[in-house]
Amino acid sequence: MPFLFSLLVIALMIGALIDIITRDNVLVKHLPKMVWIIIVILLPLVGSLLWFAIGREYGEAGIPIPRMRRSERPPARTDVRPAPPTDTRTTEQQIADLDREIEEWRLRQEIEKRRHDGEAPTGSAEAGA
Repeated sequence: MPFLFSLLVIALMIGALIDIITRDNVLVKHLPKMVWIIIVILLPLVGSLLWFAIGREYGEAGIPIPRMRRSERPPARTDVRPAPPTDTRTTEQQIADLDREIEEWRLRQEIEKRRHDGEAPTGSAEAGA
């Protein structure tokens, strides 16, 4: 059994070394190729596993490995305004409400005008009595 394990470790190490040597420098991650070779030779099992896990760049058809993305700047602040309230009244109800409001304003103006006009004669009449 130990003999079989040793053969598997040696085969894994040879496979990792061949992969490191034949791989283009652009497809090697985190460390230079020479450092990866030294790691795989000095630590055959761990070095080979590290190489296949984090040292090589897999193509689109290879094993998908989730990677951390670089943090991007948060998008510019957008002006978030509350949505305008939705009016559930019908058009006829809205027109009727506007008519009542106009009538109310007209009555208020008339009351203010009467108060204003009524104060002058009332004030002088009271003064004479």
